[in-house]
Amino acid sequence: MPNPKRRHSKSRTSKRRTHDALTKVQSTRCPQCQEMKLPHQVCGNCGYYNGRQVRAVKED
Repeated sequence: MPNPKRRHSKSRTSKRRTHDALTKVQSTRCPQCQEMKLPHQVCGNCGYYNGRQVRAVKED
């Protein structure tokens, strides 16, 4: 396995790592129950997706 002959500078290392940051997970409000949910996912609180109920949810 080849090894680098010279040390990389801090700025060069930082330039490589600029794309490594984590991005915040986007979330939207459910139009039925107004709870936060992931986009393009069934709402875990009410079971609705795209204006219709696709999953039965237990009532507490």
